[in-house]
Amino acid sequence: MSKFKKFCAAICAACLLMTGCGGEAPAKTDSAKTLTGGGSNTMYIIMPPPTNPFFKIEAEVAEAKAKSLGYDTKILIHNDDVATQSDLFDEAINGKAAAIICDNASSNATVIPIKKAREANIPTFLIDREITEKDLAISQIVADNYQGAKGIAEVFVEAMGETGTYVELLGRETDTNAHIRSAAFHEVIDAYPNMKMVAQQTAHWEQIEATEVMERILQDNPDIKGLVCGNDTMAVGALTAIKNAGLLGKVIVIGLDGSDDAAEAIKAGNMLGTALQQAKIMAESAVEQADKYLKEGKTGKDEKQLVDCIIITKDNVAKLKTFVYTP
Repeated sequence: MSKFKKFCAAICAACLLMTGCGGEAPAKTDSAKTLTGGGSNTMYIIMPPPTNPFFKIEAEVAEAKAKSLGYDTKILIHNDDVATQSDLFDEAINGKAAAIICDNASSNATVIPIKKAREANIPTFLIDREITEKDLAISQIVADNYQGAKGIAEVFVEAMGETGTYVELLGRETDTNAHIRSAAFHEVIDAYPNMKMVAQQTAHWEQIEATEVMERILQDNPDIKGLVCGNDTMAVGALTAIKNAGLLGKVIVIGLDGSDDAAEAIKAGNMLGTALQQAKIMAESAVEQADKYLKEGKTGKDEKQLVDCIIITKDNVAKLKTFVYTP
């Protein structure tokens, strides 16, 4: 078993503990305390780099919703760097944030900054990526990455005819979602003995890096039949390398996120499908719950909230726009 798969298993086990399945829950951390905010009217929105359209729309939607509810906003970018994220939490604390909305940089390293925010009476509401401890963030609103990755993997296996060689591009190792998605992909694909993975490398969620990584992979594996990507940004980047190699339309490609770029690739027949993470719903829900919590001392919701992904293929891609699916 690869080191990455072993880590996937560990992450998934931790997630099961968070949801109360398999083992005792971790000790609570003063969860009964109601946090009333730092004193200002500003919601701090701490996000990964907006070069990824998914993170960009999260930030824009959260900002718009907060302003519509009467809050000032400040968007800060941690660039998936835990040291930068820690500094930004300090900035929010020193700025007496009313609340923090965060798509975090690390499931483990984010625990300490959230604890510091709690000590300053500032509630944190997480979207997209969860952390490994309960009772710190008020809400953790995340896409059901397992359900989405498993669903699109089933479409992939069917399109592959349950046979052939494929490669996988992974997200950041510090990101819980990268491990959950990869584990779900393999839960489906590994059940078919004639499916063989010939390469597995990270491209850190990034488009340009995915192009470069895929170019190198294709040099050693020019006859691959399929490509599994941990997100759409990497899938779109990999498609550039596939096109340059004259293989566009010959390699079956899947991603996960539901970006407009992926939608266009699906419409063009260059990409098989994706699993839509409903970014707008997650971002709006976090801000709405922050507002309710600040006003009433509770959200009325469980801390961990899963938002279903929607499997997108050529059959329904026309209903997808800017991470919103309209039935």
